[in-house]
Amino acid sequence: MKYFFLAEGWTVGRVWASDGLWQITAWRRPPDIQRLNICLVEKHELMWLYRIEDAVLTVEVKPSTSEFINQTIGQVVLKRLMTAEQVIERLCTAEAKCELQNIQSVV
Repeated sequence: MKYFFLAEGWTVGRVWASDGLWQITAWRRPPDIQRLNICLVEKHELMWLYRIEDAVLTVEVKPSTSEFINQTIGQVVLKRLMTAEQVIERLCTAEAKCELQNIQSVV
């Protein structure tokens, strides 16, 4: 698995694998990208940790809310995805938070 941090209000756009742009028809599925329940706080901004499958080489990210759309940055391409060891090192040097989900027990 590979990982990356993404600011709150940004979303994943296009995804590239070794043979080029990810094509759902060729792979018969979308890429496996999951937002985890861990985030960093940097300069009062939440940076969520995402997990992505090894087949992915590059990820395009872009603003998802109108708050960010008017900024000069329209999209960013992430080429250096992180390993699990790099994520742990980053979490140890930053203010990390966990989002706890409400789990209702069935009685």
